[in-house]
Amino acid sequence: MPVDPDQARALAFAPITVTVEPGRLRFFAKAIGETDPVYVDLAAARQAGHPDLPVPPTFFFSLEMEGPDPWGYLAELGVDLRQVLHGEQSFTYHSMVHAGDTVALRTRIVDVYAKKGGALEFLVRRTDVTRGGDLVAEATSVIVVRNPEVPR
Repeated sequence: MPVDPDQARALAFAPITVTVEPGRLRFFAKAIGETDPVYVDLAAARQAGHPDLPVPPTFFFSLEMEGPDPWGYLAELGVDLRQVLHGEQSFTYHSMVHAGDTVALRTRIVDVYAKKGGALEFLVRRTDVTRGGDLVAEATSVIVVRNPEVPR
C-alpha cells in the first residue's frame, strides 16, 4: 500500500529529552570503532579543550531510539517492516554536545517521494536536536519502503 504523503507529514512524534551519559558515549564510541581518545578518556577530552566527553559522530541517531516505539510511526502509515530498508543518514552540527548535557529531539517527516513507478517510496525524517532551546544538530534519515503492490 502506498504511503500517503500528507498523512506522513502530519504525523506527530513525541519529543524526546535525554541527558547524555558518559558511559553511553564510551560504549557508542567503541561500537563505531572510534579511536580518538577524546571520546572515551575524560583527561584527553579536557586536554583537547572539552569540558567533558564530546558526543561522537552519528550518536544522535541512537538517541532517536529512546522513544517507547521508535518505528511505530511506520505502522501508523501502514508500512510493513519487512519491506523497509535504511537508506541513508546525514548530520549537520551547529555546536558541540558533551556528557552531562540534556538535549531535546523533535522529529518530523519532511518529505515523501517515490521512484521506479511507485515501487520504491522514500520517507525523509528530520530530527532537530536542541539544548536549552538552541539548535545544536539536525539529523536526517531516509527510510526506503518497497511497495510490493507495484510490479517490477
